[in-house]
Amino acid sequence: MCTRILEVIFFFYFASHIPITLFIDLQALLPAEIYPQGLKDLLHWYAAEFKDPMMLDPPVWFKSFIFCEALVQMPFFPIAAYAFWKGDCRWIRTPAIVYSAHVATTLIPILSYVLFHQFPTAPHPGPQTPTERLTLVTVYAPYLLIPIMLLFTMVFSPEYSSHIQGRESATAKKFQ
Repeated sequence: MCTRILEVIFFFYFASHIPITLFIDLQALLPAEIYPQGLKDLLHWYAAEFKDPMMLDPPVWFKSFIFCEALVQMPFFPIAAYAFWKGDCRWIRTPAIVYSAHVATTLIPILSYVLFHQFPTAPHPGPQTPTERLTLVTVYAPYLLIPIMLLFTMVFSPEYSSHIQGRESATAKKFQ
């Protein structure tokens, strides 16, 4: 039962990530002309409201993370959404481990940057106060916490790891 609840959470995470990536995150990489004004306005509202200048004027290292999101993660999102919607798809284990380790690793420098970088106040103001920094951290935190939950589920849940252990014990019996 607990694993099924986690699978539903993972489904919503991956399903929601598709439009967020296509309509918001990729604006940092793709030409502005391809996006309708409403989506550009949404991005500017978000950046102003949450003081996230990285989305309007991304540093090169941040662009590299978005590039990975576009080329590596985006193709995985619908596959993962399907697997977790269906549930008990053990074949998703290894790709989910790779995905979760990759994303968790990228979030550490992003969160460190948000917490410790001295952001300018213009042209795109970043967080200046501890409250503003923590507010922006709360925007990015789910993209660290859910992949960590996914990693632990894939590694420690008997529903996803028991067939691996069974295969190892069968292999061990052959060599005894």
